[in-house]
Amino acid sequence: MINYEEELKKFHPSMDVNEAEDAIYSRDLTDVTDILREMIRDDKENRKK
Repeated sequence: MINYEEELKKFHPSMDVNEAEDAIYSRDLTDVTDILREMIRDDKENRKK
């Protein structure tokens, strides 16, 4: 039988997961709102010309 409590005591998170998490959260990603703002700004500039 597997002793789940003993197995949980042995558990240590993978360093790769922690490093990936830090990299993901530290990135400044462009979202849909940023894209729409840029499109509106470009459209306004093109209408002035």
